[in-house]
Amino acid sequence: MAGSSLLALLDDITTLLDDVAAISKVAAKKTASVLGDDLAVNAQQLTGISADRELAVVWAVAKGSFKNKLILVPSALLISAIVPWLIIPLLVCGGLFLCFEGFEKIWHFFFHKDDHQHEALIDAANSDEVDLVEYEQDKIKGAIRTDLILSAEIMVITLGAASAANLATQVGVLSLVAIVITVGVYGLVAGIVKLDDAGLYLSRSAGESMWAGFKRRLGFGLVTLAPYLMRFLSVFGTLAMFMVGGGILSHDIGFIHHLSEVFVGFFVGENSGFVASVLSILFDMLIGMVAGAVVLMIVTVFGSLWSKK
Repeated sequence: MAGSSLLALLDDITTLLDDVAAISKVAAKKTASVLGDDLAVNAQQLTGISADRELAVVWAVAKGSFKNKLILVPSALLISAIVPWLIIPLLVCGGLFLCFEGFEKIWHFFFHKDDHQHEALIDAANSDEVDLVEYEQDKIKGAIRTDLILSAEIMVITLGAASAANLATQVGVLSLVAIVITVGVYGLVAGIVKLDDAGLYLSRSAGESMWAGFKRRLGFGLVTLAPYLMRFLSVFGTLAMFMVGGGILSHDIGFIHHLSEVFVGFFVGENSGFVASVLSILFDMLIGMVAGAVVLMIVTVFGSLWSKK
């Protein structure tokens, strides 16, 4: 009897872990946009920090991110237990925010571009009149605030992916996603911000051997790659925001979902497969851009009226 009970318990645990792994994989795909933006934003937040303090700042922000998750995970579970009908509205709001944030980036890039912003940040950090400790603390606080917003989006999207599961599975999924994403994002941020330093170190390798020459070439390549990697992450994060934000709206708002089916069906008919998937993604991105433009217009108008008042 005891043996059969133990086997049943192990079977339940195995089933739970399988469910957690499967749902976490779906949630990871849905939160890819936020992760791309999270990487770019957090790496950019370290602009102006001295090279010997970069890893310490990343660690401080990572600890703040873990604290954010300790607040957000129980909050998400409480919503699921008490007001589960609120998940879809929160998902839609999160999708709209992603679309708004993505379109705002494009708008500022074309109409409010400040070519000297990066240089101004560095000059400010190198100025003798600036308290470097206070400057660093401001950077950390700003990065943690940004992480709170992005983490909230991740938790809401993850909760949406696990909304049909039982409480134990939801706890496992949210906890796993929170830990893996935090470790993964800030591990990659640490690697990104030190990429140019690693390249500089390798480029100074002494010696005439083939190995020394290879290290120097690799170092120069890393130094050259670093700024392009930052730009790629920024562009990827923006496009993925439209894709996932628009996908949330398309999936959870009935008439938009119907428009998506009509759009895909117009080009490929009843056939499904790779082409239909690509068209569906393009439609989601288009919906995301339109939604982002509308929300930005509303926010701008209300912001103008509020400032006048």
